[in-house]
Amino acid sequence: MKKLWVYLILGFLLTGCNSVKRNQKFISQGNYDKAIEIAVKKIQKNRNSDKVDTHILLLEEAFKKAVNEDLQHIAFLEKDNKIFHTRELYYLNYGLEERQTLLRPLLPLYIGSLGRNAKLPIVDYSDQILESRNEYLTFLYDEGHRLMSHDNTMDYRKAYTVYCEIIDIHPNYKDSKRLMDDSHFLGTDFIMVSLQNDTFQIIPYQLERDLLNFNTYGLDDFWTEYHSELQNGIQYNFEILLNFRTIDFSPERISEKEYHREKEIKTGWEYKRDRNGNIVHDDNGDPIKIDTYETVSADIIITTQTKSVFVGGDVIYRDLQKNRDMNRHPLASEFIFEHAFATYYGDKRALTDQDRILIVNRFVHFPNDAQMLLDAAEDVKLQLKEILKDHSIRP
Repeated sequence: MKKLWVYLILGFLLTGCNSVKRNQKFISQGNYDKAIEIAVKKIQKNRNSDKVDTHILLLEEAFKKAVNEDLQHIAFLEKDNKIFHTRELYYLNYGLEERQTLLRPLLPLYIGSLGRNAKLPIVDYSDQILESRNEYLTFLYDEGHRLMSHDNTMDYRKAYTVYCEIIDIHPNYKDSKRLMDDSHFLGTDFIMVSLQNDTFQIIPYQLERDLLNFNTYGLDDFWTEYHSELQNGIQYNFEILLNFRTIDFSPERISEKEYHREKEIKTGWEYKRDRNGNIVHDDNGDPIKIDTYETVSADIIITTQTKSVFVGGDVIYRDLQKNRDMNRHPLASEFIFEHAFATYYGDKRALTDQDRILIVNRFVHFPNDAQMLLDAAEDVKLQLKEILKDHSIRP
């Protein structure tokens, strides 16, 4: 051992390598697998480097200590003989083999300065891995059954993760795939979504369909499904009710306002003259020109068409198992249709830029009530989406 450290120190002094120093630190801290990872990368990078012996010696030490530590811990867990140790035992045995898999492509490793191969013994752990895996799978399978027997949603979800782990380890283990699907189905909240119209207005079918199409709300959840129609064989846990209490349409209004516009515009130029009517010249003897302006005016009549709809109601969360309302969230939206156009009299040059836009417009037909509701629905859907995102169905 003393001779080993002599070579390690010598190698470090000769190379001055930060990775060597870092690896020594990892070994002293007991982080053996990190030290192994770094040493392997350095050896793979250049096996002919004059620094490679130092990395091999560090690899040899870290590997030995890592294996001894794992074997001691395995022996303790086996002696303790508790059923909940099966997971740790499996992954410890699996880790022993994984560590060797990392080294196999490098072997044998020759340490030139010592004239020998590195002491990195490869052991067949397959029996231990299979035995500990089977014990762990048995534990998981029994744990899944225990959770399923509790007959409640949250334990079904826990059972799902258990069966997922079984399949990750052994994809065809017994009937775990079927049990995983069953636990997912039983752990899912199936939510009925419906619309209730307590107004004196007819809600178009297209609007009702759009509001209840929760696929467009971006609310994907592994444990939640929204249905707008009852499906056979499904027990619905909750309901989300869109209760519309008010739909008010304003009358179609047309208003007019008249404005007077005046503007001073440049019309050309003329020579500057003195009080005697003579043309005035500048210092260079050139005649001086001045701009001429004219004041123009126009009257413009701006006509504005307006119509609005107000939609008010609630989003009600219901527990169908307990037959009670859980939460109620207000929902309100107003959509305003507005269109303006204009006519003018006088000089067009007096009009503003906005006036010029309006005089191109013409009277349009007012949207009907159904179209107004569809336009208002876009804001209703945005509000509904925020309510659903901010308030979970489960307390």
